[in-house]
Amino acid sequence: MKNNFKTIEQLHEELINGKITSQQLIDEAIKRSHKLQKECNAFVTILDDAQAHDISDNLLSGIPYGIKDNYSTKGILSTGSSNTLKDYIPFFNATAIDKLTTSGAIPVNKTVLDEFGMGGTGTTGHTGTVLNPWNKKHMCAGSSAGSACAVAAGVYPFATGSDTGDSIRKPAAYCGIVGYKPTYGMISRYGLFPFASSLDHCGVLTRNVKDAAIVVDNMKGKDKNDMTTWDSSQIHLRKSITGEVKGKKLCYIKELCDINNYKDADDTLKEHLKNFQATLDKCQKLGIEIKEESIDKRLLNAISSVYVVISCAEATSNMSNLTGIVFGPRSKKDNYIEMMKDYRTNGFCSLIKRRFIIGSYVLQKENKERYFYNAQKARRLIVDEWKKLFQKYDGVILPVGSGPAKYLDDKKNPQITNIKSLEEHLQVGNFGGFPSITIPNGFINNMPVGVNITGKCYDDANILNIAYALETSMNYKNQIAKEFDYEI
Repeated sequence: MKNNFKTIEQLHEELINGKITSQQLIDEAIKRSHKLQKECNAFVTILDDAQAHDISDNLLSGIPYGIKDNYSTKGILSTGSSNTLKDYIPFFNATAIDKLTTSGAIPVNKTVLDEFGMGGTGTTGHTGTVLNPWNKKHMCAGSSAGSACAVAAGVYPFATGSDTGDSIRKPAAYCGIVGYKPTYGMISRYGLFPFASSLDHCGVLTRNVKDAAIVVDNMKGKDKNDMTTWDSSQIHLRKSITGEVKGKKLCYIKELCDINNYKDADDTLKEHLKNFQATLDKCQKLGIEIKEESIDKRLLNAISSVYVVISCAEATSNMSNLTGIVFGPRSKKDNYIEMMKDYRTNGFCSLIKRRFIIGSYVLQKENKERYFYNAQKARRLIVDEWKKLFQKYDGVILPVGSGPAKYLDDKKNPQITNIKSLEEHLQVGNFGGFPSITIPNGFINNMPVGVNITGKCYDDANILNIAYALETSMNYKNQIAKEFDYEI
């Protein structure tokens, strides 16, 4: 069967009409999970005993899905892909998971991430590296690597993700699917393992824009347990998708998209930016006005540094409770100081420890002004530049990264100077809390690439509608990684 390759609306209609059953969808998803696990290592836990419920009018009712393993799930192993929580079973659900449960959706697995979301490669989870389903020599990016891999391989129509820098949107691009990060606070973060609280967003990975809207319609809402949430009850994402975009305005940033800014560009980067220009032409044919804008290179070059300083500082604070005393595997050392030292030294991967060191350093009294406060000031300057663009345009459209998924063997990746800003610009969406969506944008070297649209806060419906219209002009909607396009 290939039932889970269909859209959520198609599946709902067939469930209502009795053409398929929810248990059939669940069983298919579980079988595909085991197959994909052997091939790509996408999961921490597979819920073999997942059972169907009665079907309601909710579009998600009876639909199987995956949960990124940094969402708290009551009675289900929730590790954050870290050895420090390798046996942790929570006593409560994240609010977003409770909302999906209320909708009738059925979780069938927990997906691998970079440890606690700190990484962009999908290689630092405690269960091992996640391989790209389009070509297993390539990474999926991260941190939502397992979720992106599973959706791209057709395990189910959607999976949850989290996005602190680009952790939904870049894996989506690398795996040829849709990744949507709503406006900050649209989805409650209660029960999401915190990484950097001012940057963390809950979101979703799907194979088409309308499915992303349907899922987030069910996940969003004000939550008394998360003071950053806001009332989005008057925003109806799926109903707002019409495909009518004539008169809309988008801009792109010259300094990121002009090939002349990359003196040692290889053929892949040249093709990537040429492909992006072709996508701009498609936008114009849809009636969208496209303009070029410039941003001070000093601000663009500061993006990645600002992200590192702020995210590491917040992570150091958020994860100070991971001591091995309250929860997690307890060390057998003689006193609590040695127990904590042993737990944190041996429990975290080297990347995490490096980020904690950076975070601690920039928060030290003698360093705080120079690094942390300056990073906050630069963040504000960057966000203000984007807000100026949103006064004139519905959104900013840009290519995702410098091309398709990188090789897992870094020696095979081209070493191009001056592309840091091109690789990291999606972090601006987290700096400002802006709604941001990545959709598939073709193939380069037989690997998928993506294009991203980011808009002003609370304008999610507009951004999704533009992305939907662009999606309809291309042939990459609902695509499945070819190696996994088979009957189960």
